Amino acid sequence: MLRRRATLILSLLALGAAPLPAQDAPAPQRPDWLVPYGTSGLDLTARDLSVRPGDDFNLHASGAWLRTHPIPEAEASYGVWLQMIQETERQLRAIVERPGGTPAARQVGDFYASWMDEAGIEARGIAPARPWLARIEAVRGRDDLLALFADPAFDSPVGVGITPDPADPTRYVAAAYQAGLGMPGRDYYLREGADYDRYRAAYRNYLVTLQRLAGIAEPEAKADSIIALERRIAEAHWTPERSRDVTQMMNPMTRAQIAALAPQFDWPNLLRRRGLGAVQRVIVGETTAIAEAGRLLESVPLATWKAWLAVHFLDNHARFLPHVFDEARFAFRNRTLNGTPQQLERWNRGVLFVDQMLGEALGRLYVERHFPAESRRVMGELIGDVRGALEEKLRGLDWMDEPTRREALAKLVAFEARVGGPVRYIDYSPIRIERNDLLGNVVRARAFEWRLQLSRLPHPVDRALWEMTPQTTNAYYSDLSNQITFPAAMLQRPLFHPSQDPAVNYGSIGCTIGHEIGHGFDDQGRRFDGAGRLRDWWSAESARRFVARTARLRDQYAAFEPLPGLRINGELTLGENIGDLGGLEIAYAAYRRYVARHGELPVIDGLTGDQRFFLSYAQFWRNHVREDSLRQGLLTDPHSPTAFRINGVVRNMDAWYRAFDIRPGDRLYLPPEQRVHIW
Repeated sequence: MLRRRATLILSLLALGAAPLPAQDAPAPQRPDWLVPYGTSGLDLTARDLSVRPGDDFNLHASGAWLRTHPIPEAEASYGVWLQMIQETERQLRAIVERPGGTPAARQVGDFYASWMDEAGIEARGIAPARPWLARIEAVRGRDDLLALFADPAFDSPVGVGITPDPADPTRYVAAAYQAGLGMPGRDYYLREGADYDRYRAAYRNYLVTLQRLAGIAEPEAKADSIIALERRIAEAHWTPERSRDVTQMMNPMTRAQIAALAPQFDWPNLLRRRGLGAVQRVIVGETTAIAEAGRLLESVPLATWKAWLAVHFLDNHARFLPHVFDEARFAFRNRTLNGTPQQLERWNRGVLFVDQMLGEALGRLYVERHFPAESRRVMGELIGDVRGALEEKLRGLDWMDEPTRREALAKLVAFEARVGGPVRYIDYSPIRIERNDLLGNVVRARAFEWRLQLSRLPHPVDRALWEMTPQTTNAYYSDLSNQITFPAAMLQRPLFHPSQDPAVNYGSIGCTIGHEIGHGFDDQGRRFDGAGRLRDWWSAESARRFVARTARLRDQYAAFEPLPGLRINGELTLGENIGDLGGLEIAYAAYRRYVARHGELPVIDGLTGDQRFFLSYAQFWRNHVREDSLRQGLLTDPHSPTAFRINGVVRNMDAWYRAFDIRPGDRLYLPPEQRVHIW
């Protein structure tokens, strides 16, 4: 799914806590932006009926809306997804400004207050960062450098984390992966052209500015050395599509093997300092990139690595320092890289930071106030229909043989859905939160997060943990646990409401459910079995037939050119494109299951149930995006641009052709033999 401003909390611990007391809250009101949505849940005013559905379904469904709703100055893109996120943030603002009297609620309020203390932040200046910069300045050799690489407050050219073991997802294992770049990806360093020259020039200016503001000597020379170092790192980095290949990324190594791969990192000491001294096995990702990082650690002067550490620390924490640091970061990371003209309001950004640092404490309050029981009930019916529809499809596939079918059905039986919020919430009480120490709060919260992960390492994987907070407007599928998760914030209008038209619910949240379940069977998810183990359970012939079908979808998307000279990366986006097409196929079948139980839905506003189903899908994905942000997505994002998540999908759906009488000559028309059907 799309990320945008949704926050992903990478590791959560369910410690449990006493229930919060009920709080009085005003009755929810329908936001102004939802007023055009009728009782069915469709925005009929959004359509451009001058555009034939078969020529551009995105514009037919939402062209009038796209013309009359420019991107806000503080955003890189705008659409229904962002409107839902903004509504959630308004709900969260009411919580952080009046969180309640429990200790967890006071932590939420105090962290938010430390962010809103602009006068105090300005008065303290760079002083809060001085102890961290002094630690960098005190580095005298590689051993000192490695000590900082192991500290969660600092960056490292090789990332080290904790994940369920792909060979046995009931236990945790350490993992190492490529890192070290200051720009979004390797292409920003290596591609030729005026746009990329502009990005690189702006990045140099940003590094110089950060160092000058911090009083660091020789900022221009150091900026040049840092960029030269990062270019060499980028040259060794794997491409995004290669890093997406789970079979290439899963390289289990003993301590001796990883030490031989990149001995310069002194792995025994690095792991010990990281709290992983007892670990005997590490899953290594981009092996050649890590080996090259080791060689750079040996060949690049210590002074350059120190300068690199300093600017990365300042970049990572600029938002928590005085306005000049914050504005410099925004100018590069948002205005230049995404084309966003202005910052979000202070309160808005504060809500996002509380979400990042104390996510489940805030999430618990959110679920209590904004997730009704009826939503859980209706979602259960939707999930049941989607699961049933996929089961029927798996049983009827003519290209899948019986041994593979049995394994696929077993994986579906083992699949688990979670809705709303976790059964147990993280206890953040060990974090010291002070209203006059924003930077310290951030560093302590991030250190707590790492200690939390370390505390889990010796124990079996807890399947009750969530990788998103309840207030995240998103959803996800986990290969390693065979679970889909739908946070409470995802389950609101127009994507979902328990009382809106079932055709609309199945076309929007139903497709999302199908998309996430479908990830368990996409080009990477299919490599994991029902228990979450990395295991090849496909027969050679079924795998060959599946790859042939998905290759046709890959080639369809690789032909789309959203920007002149820059096409969609069909390999990078393949999994999400499979998820989109498969999700729509499964959701439509689930919708027809609902109709079989309850009867054909009536015509509403001149639209049949099938038409409302497809319009709901298209309207939820409507979105327009600034050119710089679109370019970044095309280079780094495994999701296709949203217009192609609509038009690129429906043109493969036979039911869409019937619903809107799509015929040869329409621009989106594909002959039946050219349409791709995954499920």
